[in-house]
Amino acid sequence: MEMVEKDKMVGAKGDGNNEKGVESSTESFKLKRTITVVNGVGIIVGNIIGSGIFVSPKGVLQETGSTGMALIVWALCGVFSTIGALCYAELGTTILESGGDYAYILQIFGALLAFLRLWIAVLIIYPTNQAIIALTFAKYVTFPFFETCDSPDAAVRLLAAVCIVILTWVNCRSVRWATRVQDFFTAAKLMALVIIIIAGFIQIFKGEAPSLDPSKSFVPVGNKTPKPEGIAVAAYQGFFAYAGWNYLNFVTEEMINPYKNLPRAILISMPLVTIVYLMANIAYFAAMSPAELLASDAVAVTLGNRLLGVMAWVIPISVAMSTFGGVNGSLLVSSRCFFVGARHGHMPESLAFININNYTPVPALLFTAALSLLMLVTSDIYALINYVGFANWVWYGVAIAGQVYWRFKYPDMKRPIKLNILLPIFFCLVCLFILTFSFISAPFECLTGTGITLTGIPVYILFVHFEPRHPRWLNNIKSAITKFTQKLCFSMPQDMKSE
Repeated sequence: MEMVEKDKMVGAKGDGNNEKGVESSTESFKLKRTITVVNGVGIIVGNIIGSGIFVSPKGVLQETGSTGMALIVWALCGVFSTIGALCYAELGTTILESGGDYAYILQIFGALLAFLRLWIAVLIIYPTNQAIIALTFAKYVTFPFFETCDSPDAAVRLLAAVCIVILTWVNCRSVRWATRVQDFFTAAKLMALVIIIIAGFIQIFKGEAPSLDPSKSFVPVGNKTPKPEGIAVAAYQGFFAYAGWNYLNFVTEEMINPYKNLPRAILISMPLVTIVYLMANIAYFAAMSPAELLASDAVAVTLGNRLLGVMAWVIPISVAMSTFGGVNGSLLVSSRCFFVGARHGHMPESLAFININNYTPVPALLFTAALSLLMLVTSDIYALINYVGFANWVWYGVAIAGQVYWRFKYPDMKRPIKLNILLPIFFCLVCLFILTFSFISAPFECLTGTGITLTGIPVYILFVHFEPRHPRWLNNIKSAITKFTQKLCFSMPQDMKSE
């Protein structure tokens, strides 16, 4: 493949380009470490806190049957998610590569398992997640114009597409721009939740929160006695509310001093999210009875209408801002997964290229956005995500099982962070519980999702394992696509020399 010489494309730029996102010289062309601790907190918090805490946090209450037990489950799920994030902090500082669990599985278990993780992420997980978040954003933006009826489906999908396109442009333009957008919208959603929390706690201090009276907190709602299986379902739903705790590991190579800042960002973010979730739920219980909360389709809007008066408009705007930031964070991290996958030969070579003007992985970002836009035109997008909703827990468990495995296989390996071995073991056991429960409660969806994942095996054999034996005509096609992408995106491969 013909490749533009690095000395001509990069070296001529000089050191002045270092501020734009790469380390560039005649010797090095890499994504620069620009992500700070604050940016890291914004990525984690911004991706965990989505629309759910504003719209419908009632699933946990519905299964636990009482306010007291619901709050306990929320707290325990936060602690468990923190353990998972700390396990990933050990993995991320031991294997210092972007890509998250894909990179860890590749290093520990080899190419096939890593490819299957990447395959299901490319095929369904990331595109559908981004499309659904963008659709939620579009619905809340169009709501004021269609208060008495549903928003037109075409308008919602078109606005969702505009959201994805704009944020893709921001991410292509600059890593700093993307992280600043993430920081701003994370701060905005936290401020909205602070308003909700303050409004609820005013009710508590006024003595108008009977649902939180200790003598009533554990009284079953509607005489529903909590059962072990109900607690299990509640915990299952609570775990998904904290999804996103591993996202910072996808951009490890772009963090400033990741050995210190990765665990710092996690130790700030996870307790913060857990406290905010707990306080927000307490505020909801202060504003309405458990029965009223279960009857509401948008609990934050209900709280706003009751307690915020003329400021009730803050809530739908907050949900829209929260989801807009969620799309940005998802694009930022998912593109890095594809970028690293291409670097290891598991995706088209051009996806591992970096734009030489803006110094961002433009091909990977455009590929991510294109998949998400494609999902917007499908009618079964929610069914697709249901089929693989459990898949993330498979790969969380595999990655952390690898952490345990390496502890015994390489006991003397240098580990900047070293947790008590019982923590990753405990996490693996809970993952096993979640997966077992998923197959029991939704066997058809889980089996379908497993089947979709396994379709990656023949793809791996044909396009990765047998890649050196590909016929000339196929190599010519791949080479042509690579050259076209390089010219279209004005990009080139990064320098893989060690720092």
